[in-house]
Amino acid sequence: MRLPAPFADWFAARGWRLRRHQADMLAAAGRGDHALLVAATGAGKTLAGFLPSLVDLAARPSDRLHTLYVSPLKALAADVERNLLGPIADMGLGISVESRSGDTSSDKKARQRSRPPNILLTTPESLSLLLSWPDSFTMFADLKTVVIDEIHAFAPGKRGDLLSLALARLQKIAPDLRRVGLSATIADPDQYRAWLAPDADADKVALVAGEAGADPAISILLPEGAVPWAGHSGRWAVHQVMAEVAKNRTTIIFCNTRGLAELIFQELWKVNDLSLPIAIHHGSLDREARQRAEAAMAEGRLRALVATSSLDLGLDWGDVDCVIQMGAPKGASRLLQRIGRANHRLDEPSRALIVPGNRFEYLEARAALDAVEAGERDADRFRPGALDVLAQHVMALACAAPFQEEALLAEIRGATPYRWIDADVFARLLGFVRDGGYALKSYDRFLRLAPDGPQGPDRGWRIAHPRLAAQHRLNAGIIVDAPTLDVRFKNGRRLGSVEEYFASTLVPGDTFAFAGLSLEVESIRDSDLIVRATTRPARIPSYMGARMALSTRLADRVRGFLADPASWSRFPADVRFWLEMQQLRSALPRAGELLVESFPHEGLHYLVAYPFEGWNAHQSLGMLVTKRMDRAGLQPMGFVASDYALAIWSLRPVTAPERLFDAEILSDEFVEWVENSHLLKRAFREVAVIGGLIARQHPGKRKTGKQVTFSTDLIFDVLRKYEPDHLLLEAAWADARARLTDVGRLGDLLDRAAGTMRHVTLDRISPLAIPVLVLIGRESVAASDLDDALLGELADTLARTAMRAD
Repeated sequence: MRLPAPFADWFAARGWRLRRHQADMLAAAGRGDHALLVAATGAGKTLAGFLPSLVDLAARPSDRLHTLYVSPLKALAADVERNLLGPIADMGLGISVESRSGDTSSDKKARQRSRPPNILLTTPESLSLLLSWPDSFTMFADLKTVVIDEIHAFAPGKRGDLLSLALARLQKIAPDLRRVGLSATIADPDQYRAWLAPDADADKVALVAGEAGADPAISILLPEGAVPWAGHSGRWAVHQVMAEVAKNRTTIIFCNTRGLAELIFQELWKVNDLSLPIAIHHGSLDREARQRAEAAMAEGRLRALVATSSLDLGLDWGDVDCVIQMGAPKGASRLLQRIGRANHRLDEPSRALIVPGNRFEYLEARAALDAVEAGERDADRFRPGALDVLAQHVMALACAAPFQEEALLAEIRGATPYRWIDADVFARLLGFVRDGGYALKSYDRFLRLAPDGPQGPDRGWRIAHPRLAAQHRLNAGIIVDAPTLDVRFKNGRRLGSVEEYFASTLVPGDTFAFAGLSLEVESIRDSDLIVRATTRPARIPSYMGARMALSTRLADRVRGFLADPASWSRFPADVRFWLEMQQLRSALPRAGELLVESFPHEGLHYLVAYPFEGWNAHQSLGMLVTKRMDRAGLQPMGFVASDYALAIWSLRPVTAPERLFDAEILSDEFVEWVENSHLLKRAFREVAVIGGLIARQHPGKRKTGKQVTFSTDLIFDVLRKYEPDHLLLEAAWADARARLTDVGRLGDLLDRAAGTMRHVTLDRISPLAIPVLVLIGRESVAASDLDDALLGELADTLARTAMRAD
């Protein structure tokens, strides 16, 4: 395909050629086809997504909104805006490009609705808010294309639900609208084609495969001594990591949690003898602090940036020489995504180092390397669209204009996650949006919809009062953060926020690390944590919801290593000896088998299972099994979980573990446990906020996290008593099952355990049990705050017992 002259000249001036997938995207646009592009980082996929729009606008100038770009991150939208404006200016094209997010000024937002740019860059939440305005019908009337970048980052979750519903509304406003998805890490493109397509018809979406690029150069960093038994920070490697930073122009150091990022930044700074400029970036830092770090990276002023998943996606910093992953990556797709931040050139390999925190993490790192080499990606689990998100969307549309029931149901069913919604479910949902439902309808504060026109079979509805539109726009959103306190100096300067539960453990004089500083608590005032800088040693803040689940495919590969001694020759000598001693002393799980060991230790009886299903599933399983053990009179004393294993200790031995791991535990103990634990209330709090039942903000005032929690707990108790089948309780249960307990993997584990359990009775601790037993008594401490020396000493003591040859 030939490019128009200005574009061909621009490519030629840079020594570039039109890549095959870019030409295929132009061809798909020419046919009017929806398209999904799967291409490696550095392949020019963002340019491929925009190229048809730029070519069309160059040929047919317009003063209307032509293309909407949706990304999961505000920072990514801003980065894409910079990268688009350059080529547009170089070619002298009269194309306007702007971003819209929560950071955009109110004046600019109002102007964008009446006089939008040709290309608008935004997020799912900002798009949903745009659709809540009456002028959305005119704003989007001439929309030609929606480009969804990093589609894998939100399609399977609630943000994807919201975006899918927004696409259905946009398609109604602009029937000829074309949908385009972009990603570098998708395991099953057909799942995403169906999600992207109107009415879930995957055949309507052309699949465009990117040109293959150079294979990444990934290696595992090993210590000079033995690979540690426990810990997952990679803290042992700070001197080696700092030496790597000194060799490169720019390095990004990824950590899996915010607390770990703070720890690693502090540790690197202690050994930064050359005073190289390094910075930190994560979601709890103040926006200005994040933007300063992003600008410094873009301008080449940093030698290293310590970051979390806040920088996983798409930011184009071509001068990054190396990516370092601290701790195991938890998934091949996540590792590839992070590696893609290095180099950003398709024909040159991206260079990366993985720093495993312990021996199991070494196996996981090796599994991730093998998966990347094999071209394997982690599969995403799509689930039915969430009801709380649908309630928020219905309210947004009501703010824009009155609607008819049947027409809106048909529109909603055009969104793939909501194909399952039928007339009965929709009637229940409308009842909730209208007045809160049966148990709450007598309270005026929950009345949000009023009849509009004749109330026949296709009834009409409108918002009950104009002020509700303003309230909706203040409170709409899918991301419900844990309650936080602002971290401030006495002069009012804000550093960021820490979660309320962590702040509640602090008293004046306590110290903690944050924003790269060691801080001392002076006082807590309302929603502010007042601090001052100190040179005293610091604790590390811990953040809820920060556990990344070990992917199923990586777990399968680790199991494969354990079952195949022939593969051990690639491992370091100490890791190989560990596995050989396990094989000699006990057993190693075969493929598809659940290994369970039991042994006495220090006067107690231990049961250790090796499911490899991730911390979330193991934590839930531990709670359920100990409850069942208690009823059986086995007197369990506690449990501890890792991504790989679950250890339970009790006063009496377990002789028949198969009775503890049957699938009925999910219908008996699981239901009882969830209903009586904090999990369901926590899930209800989130769905109540998303569904609009509880407003976090009112004009000029924001509720504290405690106020929101009190309000939702009160309503939760009322509904449990008087309307147990309430729509939001149903939504909360769905969340508790899918997200808070990872019950899908738990169910798979129990199904497998029924016929594959292998129980080995031992006279002492096994080598394979050492990494999980080292964690006993330390799970209540932030993982990044563990004393590595103490852990090492304890692990060595256990190892002397487990690995002696007799």
